[in-house]
Amino acid sequence: MMNKNEKTMIEKAQEQGIHLNGYYEGDHRTRCPNCSPHRKKKNDPCLSVTVSNDSILWMCHHCDWTGGVKDGFYNNRFTQAAEPMPRLATPIPIVSNANHDLSHGSLAWLQNRKISQATAETFKLFTKDQKLCFPYYLDGDIVNIKSRTKDKKFLQEKNATKCLYNIDMLKKHWEDVAIKSVIFVEGEMDVLALYEAGFKNVVSLPDGAPQTAKFKSDDKRFMAFEHSKWIFDADEVIVATDADENGKALRLEIIHRFGKDICKVVNFPRIDDWQCKDANECLINDGIQVLQECIQYAEEFPVQGLHGVKEYHDSVQNIYDGNEQKAFSTGFKELDKIYKIMPSTFNLITGIPNHGKSNFLDQILLNLAENEGWNFAVFSPEHSTPNHIRRLLEKRCRKPFDIGLHARISQDELNNGIEFLDNHFKFIENTEEIPDIEFILSKAKVAKQRFGIKGLVIDPFNQISPNRDYAKREDEHIRDIIAKCQQFARNHQLVVWMVAHPHKLQRNDSGVVPPPDLYQVSGSAHWANMSDAALVVHRDFEDNSTQIITRKIREQGIYGHIGQKFFSFSNSKKVYEEIVETENNYDYSRDEV
Repeated sequence: MMNKNEKTMIEKAQEQGIHLNGYYEGDHRTRCPNCSPHRKKKNDPCLSVTVSNDSILWMCHHCDWTGGVKDGFYNNRFTQAAEPMPRLATPIPIVSNANHDLSHGSLAWLQNRKISQATAETFKLFTKDQKLCFPYYLDGDIVNIKSRTKDKKFLQEKNATKCLYNIDMLKKHWEDVAIKSVIFVEGEMDVLALYEAGFKNVVSLPDGAPQTAKFKSDDKRFMAFEHSKWIFDADEVIVATDADENGKALRLEIIHRFGKDICKVVNFPRIDDWQCKDANECLINDGIQVLQECIQYAEEFPVQGLHGVKEYHDSVQNIYDGNEQKAFSTGFKELDKIYKIMPSTFNLITGIPNHGKSNFLDQILLNLAENEGWNFAVFSPEHSTPNHIRRLLEKRCRKPFDIGLHARISQDELNNGIEFLDNHFKFIENTEEIPDIEFILSKAKVAKQRFGIKGLVIDPFNQISPNRDYAKREDEHIRDIIAKCQQFARNHQLVVWMVAHPHKLQRNDSGVVPPPDLYQVSGSAHWANMSDAALVVHRDFEDNSTQIITRKIREQGIYGHIGQKFFSFSNSKKVYEEIVETENNYDYSRDEV
C-alpha cells in the first residue's frame, strides 16, 4: 500500500499530464504532455520518468521539458511544468478591409525596401488611415489585420483571431511537396522579403518576439499555432528570426516547440562589426542571391551530445601545434617513462590485497600536491579518515608517526603537515549509509567547484553501495559506474583513480601468486576494456620490493606505455623510492588490452 506522500507525488505528476502504466520505482517512458499532442509521432514515448521512494523526475528528449516532484512538492530546481492551452474560440472573419487600395506612398516605401508591387498584390496589402495594413488569412478568410504606422508602431484588430501570417500559402505549398519544410521569420516584411527570393513556405507570428524565452505552453504569443496544428508534422524547420536578443529568444521558443532534431538556424551576413538584422535587411543590402544562400545554408541547431567535426577544430589544431593538454609527472622519474598523469582519464589501480595499492597511490597524490599544487577529493572508507591522514602525514614529513626505532614526527611538523594536507585534500564520507556512486560524484563536483580539485580517488570499488537495478547483471552495473566516472573525469577535466581488487588468484608452479592481469579484476571485463590507464601494484615480500606494472595505456606515447618499474619502501622515511633496474626480458606488451 502506498503512503500518503507517494500518493501526493503521483497526483502532482498526473496534474502535469504525466500518466504511467504503473508508478513503481525505476525508469519509465511515456508521452510528453508538453509536445506529444503537437507532433507527427504523437504516441512516441519521448518523456523519461524516474520514480523513486521520495521523488518523481522527468525529462523530454524531444522538447527538453524537465520537472520534478519531491516529497509531494514541486521541486523549484526544475523548469516550469506544462499547462494546457486555453480553449480557443472559432475564428471570426473580419470585414473591415472593404475595398482599400495600396497608396502610392505605401507602394514607394515597399519598393524602397525591395518589395515589388506584384508581391504586395499577392499578399493583398492595403493602406488605411495612412497605415500600411497586412491582412491575416486563415482558410480564405481575413481573421486579423496588422497595421504599421509611419513611425513603426504596430496595431492589430481588437479581439481578432491570432494565426500565423501567410499560413494559407504555406498550407497550399504543404500539399505540393514531399518534404514538409517551414521557415519562421519575425515579421511580415521578412515574409515578403523571402517571398521575393522565391520562398512560399514562410510564416511569422503576429505578436513578434519575446524579450526572453520562457518556454510556457500557455504563452498567448504562441496561440497562433492552435489554428494550424498540422504544422507540427514538419520534417524541417528553418528559423530565420532577427539577429538581436529578442530574435534569439524567439528562435529558442520555436525550437523548443518543434524539437532540436529538425531545426536549422539562419545566420545573416556579418561584415566586421556590422550584423545584418533580418531577412528584409539582407534583401536590401545584399540582394536575392545572398538571401537565398542564407536559407540554403542554414545550420543545424546543435543537439546536446551530437557534434560535428568542425566543433573540434581548435582542439585538433592545438594537438597539431603541440599545445595539447600535457601529462603530469608522478614525481618518480623512472615511473614517468611508462606512466604519467593525464587529466580527463579514468585510471584503475589493482593488485593482490595488502600489496600496497592505496599506499603507493597516496605517494603519487602527495607528489602531485607538492610538485604541481594539485587538490584532491578522496573516498576511502576502508581506512578511517584520521588513519588515512596519519599515513599521508608520514609521507609529507618523511618520518614515522608513531614512536619506534626512528625519530617520529614532531608536534610542529604535525601541525604544519595538517595545514598542508587541509589545503590539498578533501575527504568524502557518509556516516549514515553506504554511499553510492551518485553520492560520491555529487560531492566531488562540489569539491571541484569550491576547491578546484584535479583528482578524485575511490578506494576501493567494493566499498561503494551496490544500489543497483537488479534487472541488470553485475557486469552491466560495473560498466555503468565506470562510464559515469569516465564522463565525470572528462566533463571536469580531472583524473579519477579507482582501486579495485582482483579475484580468482592462483599460485603458479613455484607456489607464488603472480601479478594479476586486468581480466582478473572482480566482477567484469569492463575494467580491462574501459579503463584509460591500468596499473598493477605487486609486492615481493622476500626482497622488500614493489613492482608497478602498466597493464594498459590507452594513448601510448602520450602518457605512457606497457612496462614495469621497481620500488623499495623506506621504513624510516615512510615513502617509496625508485630502484633503477636493468631492462627485463619479459614482453609486457602482450598484456596490453
